[in-house]
Amino acid sequence: MIILGSNLSHAPVVSIQTSGEVARTERAIIDPADLRVLAYSVTGALLPKMPQLMRIADVRDLSSMGFIVDSIDEFIAPDDVVSLQKIYDLQFDLLGMRVVDQRRHKLGKIIDFTIDTNTFLVQQLTVKRPLFRSLNDTELLVHRSQIIEINNDEIVVHSETKAPEPELHEVVGSYVNPFRKANPAKQPINEKE
Repeated sequence: MIILGSNLSHAPVVSIQTSGEVARTERAIIDPADLRVLAYSVTGALLPKMPQLMRIADVRDLSSMGFIVDSIDEFIAPDDVVSLQKIYDLQFDLLGMRVVDQRRHKLGKIIDFTIDTNTFLVQQLTVKRPLFRSLNDTELLVHRSQIIEINNDEIVVHSETKAPEPELHEVVGSYVNPFRKANPAKQPINEKE
């Protein structure tokens, strides 16, 4: 299922053990190498004040109620998993990043993204166009296959391709109407005949 990333921000986290909401998600922890959501930072009354993460691997299900986990013990500190700590320390956030094409023309800033809930890969980026370009299109959708490079400041995508205009060629041996004479002769009308 494809879902907007903004729908998963501030989503409830429900525990099977307590049969109730134990936390809410804050921001997605995204790996910039492959745009995969690895975890969500969470906050809640039952959690300690230090940052807590809910790994996607520990999520049992995602339903209309929100994320479902076994218990509150599933939440971890960022430094509990070394590979996750490196990505957490990057503070990589898709929202607000600039998007440019190969020729470094600004396409806009990311305002949202879509996630495949089976793999938690970011599938599309929703880009808000700059003021002058927004007169025609207010938003632009960029599929993950169009992304060339992701760096600290911006995301580089393939340039927009324009459809080639058809060329008009003169046809050799043009069609000639056999019933029309090339130069019709004007003949005087004879009244005698």
